[in-house]
Amino acid sequence: MFMGEYNHTIDEKGRIIVPSKFREALGENFVVTQGLDGCLFVYSYAEWENFVEGLKQLPGTKEARQLQRYFMAGAAPCEVDKQGRILIPSKLRMAAGLEKEVVFVGVLSKIEIWSKERWEKNDCYDNMDEVAEHMSEFGLSF
Repeated sequence: MFMGEYNHTIDEKGRIIVPSKFREALGENFVVTQGLDGCLFVYSYAEWENFVEGLKQLPGTKEARQLQRYFMAGAAPCEVDKQGRILIPSKLRMAAGLEKEVVFVGVLSKIEIWSKERWEKNDCYDNMDEVAEHMSEFGLSF
């Protein structure tokens, strides 16, 4: 399980140091893909396989095919170098607006990578009481 928030910088070549706590749980090889809300998603290889199985189970609707293409076309296998860095492909850097300052956010079974600017705009929890009330519909109570 991933949790926590870590600030890092990305270099001019698109390399970024993965927080050590995340590296341990990710293992040697993992997958980075386009995420939602303007970030990237990072999955351990085992979690990626689970995610892909879920995509395979979707119906053959146009929306399902779009979702499958969105996540699969943007996916890139990654491995950590000796300095603890990964190379984020330029297409993914552009999609997430990653330029200099980035934020890693642990979210249960995946990691999100945000540009610091986008994270600060999205990191708003003013309506959490209302959101929590709606989650009770799904059996989650606080």
